[in-house]
Amino acid sequence: TPVVTVGIMAACVVVYLLQIIPGLGVTDALLYAPVYSFGEFQAQGIPYEPWRMITAMFAHSTGSGGLLGSLPLHILLNMYTLLIFGQVLETMLGRGRYFVLYMLAGLAGSLGVFLWSMIDSNTLTNGMIGASGAIFGLMAAYVVIQRRMGGNMTQLIVLIAINLVIGFLPGSGISWQAHLGGLIGGAILGVAMTARVGRDRRRTQNLLVALVAVIFVGIALSHAPLLVG
Repeated sequence: TPVVTVGIMAACVVVYLLQIIPGLGVTDALLYAPVYSFGEFQAQGIPYEPWRMITAMFAHSTGSGGLLGSLPLHILLNMYTLLIFGQVLETMLGRGRYFVLYMLAGLAGSLGVFLWSMIDSNTLTNGMIGASGAIFGLMAAYVVIQRRMGGNMTQLIVLIAINLVIGFLPGSGISWQAHLGGLIGGAILGVAMTARVGRDRRRTQNLLVALVAVIFVGIALSHAPLLVG
């Protein structure tokens, strides 16, 4: 039984139901915008709230516009894809490692948005929600793992590429930065989780995943108020 996958899906559904209740402001409380990761803006009254990189993974569009803005298409597509890849990866990796993969892939998606805002400052205040970054990470990790096992992943790679390109279409309302970040993060984690180094491979793999986690968190907190004065 894919307990972790079902649990994540249940959490997303509960959050979505709370989002559509007028007046609660759940979406605004959970969404992520790069500006929340820059401690430099505290002097302007903008709070430093890096945890939004994680909370945004559990919220979805409730009909605010864009290609996936129609109620409830966004969450349905994400939950369907999560169910497909999640239960397979949870079985392959085990519940603990799978949960770590999902959370770090989602964080990598937010990091993609964060890092891009350093290139294009116009995106600093662009809000982002959705599990897509984490799901792209799951797909990338699945490709890496299957390739290491000798599987032919050509069709899935093409499917991922098509979905990634869709995010670049004008007016799509899709955060291609999150998709790309999740994709890269998931691939890195896939390599770490299948590393064939040392006598105790599982221990080596866990150490590599821990190293990746430290790097991701370090990047996420790189503009903390204590570091930027």
